[in-house]
Amino acid sequence: MLFGVSHHRTLALASGLAIAVAVGSAQDAVVQHFTGSASSGGTRMAAADQTSAAINATPNISSEMRADIMMARKMYREAIEMYKQAPQDSPVILNKIGIAYHQLAELPMAKRYYEKSTKLKPNYAEAINNLGTVYYAQKSYRKAINEYKKSLEVKPDAASVMMNLGTAYFSRKNYELALATYQEALKLDPEVFEHRGTNGTTLEERSVEERAKFHFYLAKTYAKAGSPERALMYLRKALEEGFKDRNKILAEPEFASLRDLDEFKQLMAMEQKVL
Repeated sequence: MLFGVSHHRTLALASGLAIAVAVGSAQDAVVQHFTGSASSGGTRMAAADQTSAAINATPNISSEMRADIMMARKMYREAIEMYKQAPQDSPVILNKIGIAYHQLAELPMAKRYYEKSTKLKPNYAEAINNLGTVYYAQKSYRKAINEYKKSLEVKPDAASVMMNLGTAYFSRKNYELALATYQEALKLDPEVFEHRGTNGTTLEERSVEERAKFHFYLAKTYAKAGSPERALMYLRKALEEGFKDRNKILAEPEFASLRDLDEFKQLMAMEQKVL
């Protein structure tokens, strides 16, 4: 799924909501085979037709796997119909239907299916997290935080959920708590902020309204974790997106290890050009 940036200081998916993360199932190779078989050229309809033809020519795959392939091709409506042919007493299937609606920005339907999923399996961490991303998209940050915490109670090592929790704190302008939570997420998975996602059952929320400040805090997170390259990359993004307080950058203890680096000096000296 493509990770895009809107003009109004919002970091988000093309759908404006969330990004799905691969969870690593036995179906991944099959999904990759079919999604790679369709031509990258032509219209979306042509690609969808190619995908459908390839799926129909292979009878020995389940409805769920067929739907997973459609999800990977961003054929969300078709995926929903195919998932609905699978057993509806499966919390995994219901969660995936929720994700498909979520990608279509149909939040009430997404919420309905996440709730159905958690009703069948109250400790289903992925669906609980995904419900949190609905609340986040609706700017109900307190409710989102509660769901993320519930999810982490079940799976405390879920880096993507920890990141979601940090982003919810950030959106409530609790920046220091957001920073501490981001640091915990980075400890769990050093690549958590770099994922761009494919298929999966867990959603990551990347939608923030203060992009410059968000990237400033990511720079601090990476600097504290001892990753100067990424710290400098996000610091550059923050400056390009309008972060103006260079004195604050110079004063932050997290950036002390960067101050003697030529790239840091160049960043501090460059003329501000807001994207």
